[in-house]
Amino acid sequence: MPQYLLLMYHPAEGPPKDDWADQQKQWTDYHQGLVADGVLVSNTGLQGPEAATTVRVRGGETQVTDGPFAETKEHLAGYFLVDVKDLDAALAYAAQMPASAYGSIEVRPAWG
Repeated sequence: MPQYLLLMYHPAEGPPKDDWADQQKQWTDYHQGLVADGVLVSNTGLQGPEAATTVRVRGGETQVTDGPFAETKEHLAGYFLVDVKDLDAALAYAAQMPASAYGSIEVRPAWG
């Protein structure tokens, strides 16, 4: 089956702070559902963009800078890699992700 990366983007200010306990339960339920369905390959959250280091090689010279590649209104907060039958299934799992209610989920097929 093909694999899809569900990239979750949060607003720059982060996820909503209200009702944190309910959000934690939603994330736990989402994760457990992926496991129960046998589609989860891997997932992880990422530290904020302030923890990023960006590397560029230009004209043979390596440039290393602290911070994200560019300022944006949303930032990459983590991913879920799922192994599902097709794009429609991947989109359905993306729509169920709690972050889809306040951020966005980018769905990309993996090479292979």
